[in-house]
Amino acid sequence: MSDLIPVRVQCPYCWEMLDTTVDPSLSEAEYVEDCQVCCQPIVFVVVVDENLVPAVTVRPEND
Repeated sequence: MSDLIPVRVQCPYCWEMLDTTVDPSLSEAEYVEDCQVCCQPIVFVVVVDENLVPAVTVRPEND
């Protein structure tokens, strides 16, 4: 199992910066996680390249 990779993203609702982790063993993933500050649902889209570098985008769940 791969170690989780820490990433920092900005909540699309309250604009706070959030620290989270992604699993590099999945090359692509999409999931919903609640904001740690405002509790709104955020859609995370994660793409991990061949060097295990994640690209993470977030959007509001209702988009």
